[in-house]
Amino acid sequence: MLHQTIGAVTKSLETMSFNTGIARLMEFTNFFTRCERRPREAMEAIVTLLAPYAPHVAEELWQCLRGDERPASDCVSTRAWPQWDEAALVQSEIEVPVQINGKLRGKVMVPAGADEAVVLAAAREDQRIAEMLLGKTLVKSIYVPGRLVNLVIK
Repeated sequence: MLHQTIGAVTKSLETMSFNTGIARLMEFTNFFTRCERRPREAMEAIVTLLAPYAPHVAEELWQCLRGDERPASDCVSTRAWPQWDEAALVQSEIEVPVQINGKLRGKVMVPAGADEAVVLAAAREDQRIAEMLLGKTLVKSIYVPGRLVNLVIK
């Protein structure tokens, strides 16, 4: 997730989509705080990514991370921008939200690049979705590849 965040924040800065970059930082922070192990390298990378958006806060966090082990002249603004590994961005499985009549009802895990038939089958096999479809007629299914599936029922 760190490499995905670095890539997304870098691209959002290049395209000046600042709200997107901040959202990705918040997503990563929420994920990271739930982790048992929190590598220092990841914390340093996130503080560096935060610097363009909140430089004063990032500098304070950097000083807390720095402690006594780095020279006093070391600051987050002079740190090299984190690099991401393209190989780490490749996902074998993705989570696809399932909507019924436009309302989110669940999520299913499917292989990355799965076609509509595979995603629909996974959605129908999900216990919660299957209960909602029981006795209903499927009018239409809308699949946005890799993003979501919407089942229209009567």
